[in-house]
Amino acid sequence: MKRHSKEILSLESLIIGYVSGKNENALLPPLTACANSGELIAVIGRNGIGKSTLLRTLTGLQPPLGGEIFYNARNIRDYSRMELAQKVGYISTEIVKVSNMRVYDLVALGRFPHTNWIGKIEPNDHEIILDALKKTSMESFGRKFVSELSDGERQKSMIARILAQDTDIMIMDEPTAFLDVAGKYDILHLMHLLSRNSDKTIIFSTHDLQMAISQSDKIWLMLDNKLIEGAPEDLMMAGAFDHLFDSSSVLFNSDDGTFSFRSDARGAIYIEGEGNKRRWTEKAVNRAGFTVAKEKTFPYITLPSESNLCWQLSGNTSLQEFSSVYELILYLSNESVRLI
Repeated sequence: MKRHSKEILSLESLIIGYVSGKNENALLPPLTACANSGELIAVIGRNGIGKSTLLRTLTGLQPPLGGEIFYNARNIRDYSRMELAQKVGYISTEIVKVSNMRVYDLVALGRFPHTNWIGKIEPNDHEIILDALKKTSMESFGRKFVSELSDGERQKSMIARILAQDTDIMIMDEPTAFLDVAGKYDILHLMHLLSRNSDKTIIFSTHDLQMAISQSDKIWLMLDNKLIEGAPEDLMMAGAFDHLFDSSSVLFNSDDGTFSFRSDARGAIYIEGEGNKRRWTEKAVNRAGFTVAKEKTFPYITLPSESNLCWQLSGNTSLQEFSSVYELILYLSNESVRLI
């Protein structure tokens, strides 16, 4: 499919926050960012930074304290509520709890901005609703009650609703918050396909940095003093994500996008061998408090190979063998291993 590069959304010195009495409480300095047609954009930031406030402001549910928002070069202030509902769809982070509503009827609510004043569903609306259910793999659930759905099925129904709304921009606040690992990636894959195949611009907030890095076209990284935007790879190379963990017990590796926990350093140990076993052994060694040495240490670890089926810990005069990484790490953790 041909990818478009038309700018569909721009933020210019946007100030987000709340009004309390006569006081305005800005959460961040002015923010500037943009989104193109057909992009999948992840909004990343620590808890309380203002991700939900930003998304609500973009949908018009919360007024900005300053600055401008433009959709297709037109100021959001110039749109009527109905016009904006035809432009932007929104899913909040709240769990949908409705009784006696079928999935079809929930998805049909998305057609409201396009129907007449009594909200009558015409044949064309019906086809759009069925197409939304099909694209989200929910076509067989249309007659089910929403209360009978799993969390993942319910979230797909909500995505079907804003698909039926037929907006160019879909904004989702933590769409994978209540899902298991398989469900998270199922929803992310769906969002990826919609941005590619249906040319939807999807902006979603998430706490799952690795998930965002793996699929997003662009990331909006919200920090205390600014918003940084760019491809995940650009931000990785710039070390931008390191700011998320400045005062944390978590270490982020900008080389490969992985996480580890800070632990008391116990020294460096050499690992002999390559391949997939090396990568996972390194992770386990790091977890045990060791770094991986570039020069041979004593003792050092030898990985399993065709001639040796065990992990070996070789010292000057000793050799220990382990049938699994678990046994190796258990030994390193429990013994006072002296590294030379």
